[in-house]
Amino acid sequence: MLTAKEQVQTSDILKKAGGQLAGDWFQELRTAGSMDGKISESELKTQTTEFLNLLLAAAQDGDLSDLNRPAWVPVREFLDSTSRSRASQGFTADQTATFIFSLKKPIFALLRKELRNNADALAQETWVVTDLIDKLGLHTIKTFQKTREEIIARQQEELLELSTPVVKLWDGVLALPMIGTLDSARTQVVMESLLQRIVETGAEIAIIDITGVPTVDTLVAQHLLKTVTAIRLMGADCIISGVRPQIAQTIVHLGVDLQGVTTKATLADALLLALKRNGFVVSKPKA
Repeated sequence: MLTAKEQVQTSDILKKAGGQLAGDWFQELRTAGSMDGKISESELKTQTTEFLNLLLAAAQDGDLSDLNRPAWVPVREFLDSTSRSRASQGFTADQTATFIFSLKKPIFALLRKELRNNADALAQETWVVTDLIDKLGLHTIKTFQKTREEIIARQQEELLELSTPVVKLWDGVLALPMIGTLDSARTQVVMESLLQRIVETGAEIAIIDITGVPTVDTLVAQHLLKTVTAIRLMGADCIISGVRPQIAQTIVHLGVDLQGVTTKATLADALLLALKRNGFVVSKPKA
């Protein structure tokens, strides 16, 4: 276990060479291509200077081993903010991690310069710095990955909403064209969107068009039945269109019971039926 007396050596060296360290670190970041056109040099300089000031302030008592101490809260918060910003700006995980890990080389150079006549102290302080930078780097990556996961999840939700547009075809008639695989998450979005539109428009008939659904298995069929049930509970009727011969055969082989559910081969056929149910007559004009 390192004592405070053993650890204070590094903090003293960092404090003594703060300006030089900031310059050397910035050059390392430029060489590593950490900006990649996504951040200006002035902004990067501001970030390096601010981080070093926070690092020196946290290391005043010489304890560089426990980053959970209150003194390190500002450092962790800065890294959290920087990592989230880089994730939003499109930086890669490597580029984000480099912001911290590139600090090793200039610090090691300072240690070799200051402790060149004391091999034991140099080895001791090199380990202290390695342990510190590794912990800070891991904290940075953890925040970056969490932010990226949040961004991806949000984008998936937005894509789900965009891929399930509810269209008003006629007074009292809504249509929901499905494209792609229908899973549990998407079924939930479909039901919420469709039911909300039924409430808003007072529609009596909802058409779910599955022309763009590549395959129908037992799970997909169950999701469709759940949606139909929810629509009926809202007082509306449901028609499933786009039932191609292959899909019809698959449903039969699976033994899925669609009894009581109206199905049509095309969206046009479903719309024609919906109009008839609402009392409209569609006919060609006489020549």
